[in-house]
Amino acid sequence: MTVTELTEPLPGLDVEQHQAEPNPGHWLERAAGKRLMVFSGRSHPELAQRIAQQLGVELGAIEIATFANGETYCRYLESIRGADVFLVQTGCEPVDQNIMELLQMIQAAHLASAKRITAVIPWFPYSRQDRKAMPREPITARLVADMLQLAGADRVLTMDLHAGQIQGFFTIPVDHMTSLPLFSRHFRDLGLHGEGVVSVAPDAGRAKHAVRFAEMIDADFAIMHKTRPAHDVAEVLEVTGRVRGKTAIIGDDASMTGTTLIEGARALKEHGATDVWVFVTHALFSKEALEKLGEADVAGIVVSDTAPIDPTHMPPNMTVLTVAPLLSETIMNVFGDESVSAIFGGANQLF
Repeated sequence: MTVTELTEPLPGLDVEQHQAEPNPGHWLERAAGKRLMVFSGRSHPELAQRIAQQLGVELGAIEIATFANGETYCRYLESIRGADVFLVQTGCEPVDQNIMELLQMIQAAHLASAKRITAVIPWFPYSRQDRKAMPREPITARLVADMLQLAGADRVLTMDLHAGQIQGFFTIPVDHMTSLPLFSRHFRDLGLHGEGVVSVAPDAGRAKHAVRFAEMIDADFAIMHKTRPAHDVAEVLEVTGRVRGKTAIIGDDASMTGTTLIEGARALKEHGATDVWVFVTHALFSKEALEKLGEADVAGIVVSDTAPIDPTHMPPNMTVLTVAPLLSETIMNVFGDESVSAIFGGANQLF
């Protein structure tokens, strides 16, 4: 039997082969065939750029557009085959558009044969709708989790979830980070630590976080008891703990209207606190909320950049801390198959 090898292309198949050449500046190579690539959606490109700078890479080339009828279009402009792809998209306004954009980015990466797809979602959208508080309500956080997995995400990386059970909505790994070390370092640098300071939980759900923060700054602990007569409306009923003559620091995971923080600061002052500081991981403030916070009786407001903030409406006493170093270090550990909890000393599950 004779085997003949074809050295010439078959008739009709002698066409010129075109193959996209990826730009080496858009990834890090840890080992042969292992590449890290970072892409950004349109929700918070500034944060994505900071993360890329921390990693020492350029953001990958991607085209995202909105058609005249409101539909979103997504296409990667370079090869991502076999790459470890990290997609940075936070759940800020417009929330639904940003979710759809992320889903398309995930599916496009899946269809383009990316080796592993990690959705980097600093603020997880719909995380406050994590249960049925009233009859006939959806559990929208679970719906978002299902959509991310169906689109093809292999992993989710997020920060300061509103509720721990959201991690259980996924069947894929969820890397959860906390910003408490970032804020505690900042307040220590300001000299706000020790016996004259008290860490205050805005409600019972944040008690464990407030206790952990108190340990980080060597402070006392107190808790406020509040009710919500309506959506985005908060009333503080009482304060449990010694706050008289002390500097109080209220910490919350997310704030939209600032009502809880403003009412909490008022109640703490009525209970004898000398100064009140507030910090929020996810500052989802509207223009009106920023104006109200600027008029509130607080010594300072510290937030992170998990969501973009309009600098033209920021109160003069507001400080923005970047989470890019935390996110970039976590991304590198995920890429290198190393521990994520070790970054936070094993204390990143504060629920």
